[in-house]
Amino acid sequence: MRPTIVIAAALAAALAQAPAQAAAAQQSPPAGQQAAPAWVQPSQVIESAVEQVLAALKGHREQYRKDPAKTARLVDKYLLPHVDTQLAARLVLGRYWRTASPQQRQRFIDAFYHSMMVNYGSALADFRANMMKVFPTHLARGTGFATVRTQVTRGNGSRVSVDYLMHMTPRGWQAFDIHVDGISYIKSYRDDFGAQIRQQGLDAVIERLEKGAAPKALAHAGGAS
Repeated sequence: MRPTIVIAAALAAALAQAPAQAAAAQQSPPAGQQAAPAWVQPSQVIESAVEQVLAALKGHREQYRKDPAKTARLVDKYLLPHVDTQLAARLVLGRYWRTASPQQRQRFIDAFYHSMMVNYGSALADFRANMMKVFPTHLARGTGFATVRTQVTRGNGSRVSVDYLMHMTPRGWQAFDIHVDGISYIKSYRDDFGAQIRQQGLDAVIERLEKGAAPKALAHAGGAS
């Protein structure tokens, strides 16, 4: 399995939202009672997301392989609405977020998403059900942050550790970082672009992302295929 497929599988699961959250939110309480918000374990979000993406891919893998625009629509529909893109962008930029203009911030968020799509989106077509094992979480109601541990099995039988960093938001659990074999997606971007921001400015980094740049550390995450 190519490293890009490992990361794509991680993104597919981490950036999607469990359909159960929306369904639970729509249920009406009995008369005279106020319903408590449904408590969904973050591992359930991951498991439901896997099923959601696989259902969309079923019978259409070759189309997704050949048509990047179709893959982009798949990501837009199922994944993008359920990631905390602003928090991820803020973590990547660190102190530079505070000095960025509103226009630079939004442009950076859009470019960050574009970079993910260019580097990993096309590999989603190779994501399959037997790739991922999700370890259940047992968090108490009211927990605000969670790490969901999983293993992704590659074509040669070796396993890659993939951890999802998530936090509870008004929209439910949302992902803001992924660790692949201990390598943080957010930290890799921050480290890779930090020197360039200092030397050339934020706009240069944004332009690099808009061209599809990805951190070198992530390009080799998980080792050889």
